[in-house]
Amino acid sequence: MMGNGDVERGGTAPAPPKNRNQSYPQTYYAGGAYDMGGYSDSQWTSWLVPMIVVANVAMFVVIMFVNNCPKNHNGLQGNCVARFLGRLSFQPLRENPLFGPSSSTLDKLGALQWDKIVHQNQAWRLITCIWLHAGVIHLLANMLSLVFIGIRLEQQFGFIRVGVIYLLSGIGGSILSSLFIQRNISVGASGALFGLLGAMLSELFTNWTIYTNKAAALFTLIVIIAINLAVGILPHVDNFAHIGGFLTGFLLGFVLLVRPQFGWLESRHRPATTRLKSKYTVYQYVFWIAATILLIVGFTVGLVMLFKGENANDKCSWCHYLSCVPTSRWNCNN
Repeated sequence: MMGNGDVERGGTAPAPPKNRNQSYPQTYYAGGAYDMGGYSDSQWTSWLVPMIVVANVAMFVVIMFVNNCPKNHNGLQGNCVARFLGRLSFQPLRENPLFGPSSSTLDKLGALQWDKIVHQNQAWRLITCIWLHAGVIHLLANMLSLVFIGIRLEQQFGFIRVGVIYLLSGIGGSILSSLFIQRNISVGASGALFGLLGAMLSELFTNWTIYTNKAAALFTLIVIIAINLAVGILPHVDNFAHIGGFLTGFLLGFVLLVRPQFGWLESRHRPATTRLKSKYTVYQYVFWIAATILLIVGFTVGLVMLFKGENANDKCSWCHYLSCVPTSRWNCNN
């Protein structure tokens, strides 16, 4: 395991970066379960999601190049792993079991770090941490999940809406993580990925009438989300980033993924050749307005609390259990 020392204090080894999830099951996206008569749902070509994957892989190569284990490692935790890779070799597994860089390298390149955001005006870390990963295992898990989830969403709704959800969900996860985790660094794209899962769930709710396999789609999504949130209670996994990303994406889904609904009852009394205009329902407008208000309020309150240097644990004494539940096999210190 990686050392438990604090990054800012030095010590025998840097504190482990909070790993934003490990893996996601392949999702069943209900977008294909439409029964919409003569309506043709256009398919977009997915290019943004593959580009995000390429960007994350390229960024990881840069991270390992900067890390340069053979030159910078002090040897206290063992030898560099895969030394044949030269300066791209990994930190000793006792320090980083995910086959990746040191915590100090991640911190240097923009990991989420509460103290530097609040006291050194480095708010850009709320975004840069989304593009950093703690190791090869962390990177592969997140990128495979992104491919399974993101490509289908982009095909259904286009790159602009999916890109906005991905980025804002990542930022939302970073804000909530910073409010609750203030002694460790955090990296990873899983807050953004949970945002896509949340958007899928709200899209199902707001477009409920145009789905045929409603129960199957809803059950599958809830199980997938519950399993992944449950994984987040393990130590060294940043579940606050998951929760913040999920809530942000869930609200954004009501705003950005609304589909026109059709007048099913009216169509029964019209000739088959009559072309019906699509329309939105009252509940869709209610969802849209409520979600917009909650998004604005949530981001405003979160950012104000963050830059005032407040610790959300002081206002919610039990919330830390959402990210780590202590057992006889591990504790949640650090």
